[in-house]
Amino acid sequence: MTEDLPPNPALLPAGLRDLLPPDAETEASAVETLMSVFASFGYQRVKPPLLEFEDSLLAGSGAAVAEQTFRLMDPDSQRMMGLRADTTPQVARIATTRLAAAARPLRLSYAGQCLRVRGNQLAPDRQVTQAGIELIGHDSPEADAETVLVAAEAVAAVGLTRASFDLTLPMLVPSLLDEAGIVGQERVLLARALDRKDAAAVTHHGGALAPVLTDLLMAAGPADRALAALAAAKLPNAAGALAERVALTVAAIRSRAPELRLTVDPVEFRGFRYETGVSVTVYAPGRHEELGRGGRYICGDAEPATGLTLYPDSILRVAEPRQPRSRVYVPFGADPAAAGQLRAEGYATVAGLAAVTDDSVEARRLGCSHVLRGGATDPV
Repeated sequence: MTEDLPPNPALLPAGLRDLLPPDAETEASAVETLMSVFASFGYQRVKPPLLEFEDSLLAGSGAAVAEQTFRLMDPDSQRMMGLRADTTPQVARIATTRLAAAARPLRLSYAGQCLRVRGNQLAPDRQVTQAGIELIGHDSPEADAETVLVAAEAVAAVGLTRASFDLTLPMLVPSLLDEAGIVGQERVLLARALDRKDAAAVTHHGGALAPVLTDLLMAAGPADRALAALAAAKLPNAAGALAERVALTVAAIRSRAPELRLTVDPVEFRGFRYETGVSVTVYAPGRHEELGRGGRYICGDAEPATGLTLYPDSILRVAEPRQPRSRVYVPFGADPAAAGQLRAEGYATVAGLAAVTDDSVEARRLGCSHVLRGGATDPV
């Protein structure tokens, strides 16, 4: 009989991981760079709590992430609490309660950790860093465009200069299906076919809508082609209004950033189910991983809002590598003023806590690229 081995203390639950040096500092620096760009556009930072009472966390737009929300009992109040899976519903709560009297449009930004019940194949992490913006109280193509333009400048600031912004209309397909009276199993099968981009299945299950849906499905790609297909389709009622709105949003973006890469997918409807208008997903060229996601939604009971959340850990995986700050070994007894000047210049100083035989050897052992000698830095 063998005894069970003790558990490995480094083993973590699936989808959770430690972030080690220098990656943890790199991510923190990237988050602050993003937040600095947000602030430069007038977005003021808020900090909602990690936990809230379940009934408020999952109210309104929060209901869309209920299945991804961890729940636990608060031992103090004996009420159920939820651990946020997405920050946008919390910012919406703040806007409609604590900041209800604030001037509109209200521009808010945030950064923090979220925890989700499960990841997916493309994004297996369950703990996700978010940094985002919300523009609340204004409904216009210019507001939709602003979130894209701010996000584009933010990701460029952390080294991703070739981002692609994919504009979608999550409510377009449902409105067309409602208009055509497609319900029940046929609706489920048609939605699945559109989700899989299966043109043959769309033709089989689409009925009278099949030609329009197939044309829109095949038009996904560069914005001009997709917008031409939307205009040619002459969509009715709500669908027509959505098609016009995305065209105006593209025009508003191009008026300020004509070089920005824009694509449009008219029949894409995945994402959080609180999105109601023009939505956007951020990608890097040649990659399928989402770097950010956002779109128009209803804040509170009826207030228009739009926003965009970026995922710094995903962005850093595809952006140009950020160089960690250089580390300088400061021998025991060295001039503290010289070390302070190095820190002011952006170096990290690693102080020796006792005299050693060879400062260069000790510097290399501690991961330093330089050693302080006579008020100057010497490479090791």
